[in-house]
Amino acid sequence: MITIPRTPRAQPRPAQPPVPPRDRRPAAPRPAAASPARAESTLESRALVALTAVALCFGLVEMYSASSFIARSEELPGHFYALKQLRAAAAGVLLAAVISRLDYRRFRLWAWPMLIGVALMLIVVILPGTEAIAPRINGARRWLDLGMSFQPSELAKLVLIIWTAMLAVKKEDKLHSMSRGLVPFLMVWVPIALLIFMEPNLSAALLVVLLSALVLFAGGARIGHFIVLGLIAVPVVWAKVQDAGYRMKRIAAFLDPGNDTQGVAYQINQSLIAIGSGGVGGVGFGNSRQKFGFLPEAHNDFLFSMIAEEWGLVGVLFVVSVFAGFLVLGYRIAARAPDRFGYLVALGMTNLIVITAFLHMGVAMALLPTTGFTLPFMSYGGSALLTYFAAVGVLLSVARARGQAA
Repeated sequence: MITIPRTPRAQPRPAQPPVPPRDRRPAAPRPAAASPARAESTLESRALVALTAVALCFGLVEMYSASSFIARSEELPGHFYALKQLRAAAAGVLLAAVISRLDYRRFRLWAWPMLIGVALMLIVVILPGTEAIAPRINGARRWLDLGMSFQPSELAKLVLIIWTAMLAVKKEDKLHSMSRGLVPFLMVWVPIALLIFMEPNLSAALLVVLLSALVLFAGGARIGHFIVLGLIAVPVVWAKVQDAGYRMKRIAAFLDPGNDTQGVAYQINQSLIAIGSGGVGGVGFGNSRQKFGFLPEAHNDFLFSMIAEEWGLVGVLFVVSVFAGFLVLGYRIAARAPDRFGYLVALGMTNLIVITAFLHMGVAMALLPTTGFTLPFMSYGGSALLTYFAAVGVLLSVARARGQAA
């Protein structure tokens, strides 16, 4: 008998604990890693701030040394000019911080109003009957006193760069033409330069046009147009130089510094003596001999000579390195700008700082005729200092915008 095996009964499964309902809320997003562009932008901004701080601190120290004797000779405390510069620096830091937080594209919309405002201030400076707010100092009317004294020509450098960048972007497809490209810019550059020249301030007038022309050239204007402009401008400028006897004397002193060393060539010779006395390591901080009334404007137009005397070749290389750093950082920010306007504005602000610095050095070393160019962030002068801080603020704004767009 065959026995069929029974199929075993299925055993009941043990009761499973109830599964809790899933949390259908989306998971918290992970923080996104900073993009390389944003990281580079932050690094450039920090480096620019650090470089500005180094230039300012070194300049305050050296400016104090160069100005202490002048202050005491005027029966003022030795730190008088350094303290005034420190106050202007505090205002400049605040100004740069505010501008850096603004969207630089707003300046494109404000270009015309700012230009008109600067033109009106330049007119007031030279207008007869306005001596109460535009006094004549050392034979020139360059200052406007509206509760706080400042030079509109310094502000004009900044504003004309912004205006030129704005119009260069607007006329990008017409810059190859002389009549529709360069001429519209000249219709604004020339009147502004003439107003500055009438203060009189020929060097500032030429610098304003130079800085603006460099922005336009970077925007795409033809170099041949600038050559033609230069050929026209040279005889006009030379005629203005000949009209003023003191300008011709400065040219003569530049061409032959050894002639009339106690007259018109006195200042440049004292500058060369200061630079030559520094040697490699300098005579030491505070030990300058030229600052004791031998070199006029030692704390302003010839501060580089004081640096060379007290710090020697080491100080000279340090100052050159600082402004070379401004050049590299500024051009990097310009090259990485989010748009063409940012590129041109950043380029112009960098040129404003760096070109002025090297012009100052060139005058101190008798490579250029004697004239008034300050050493940015270092020389005495509140108006110029605020202008340079404003330029740094614009550069930081461009760099910040690039970081946000990344």
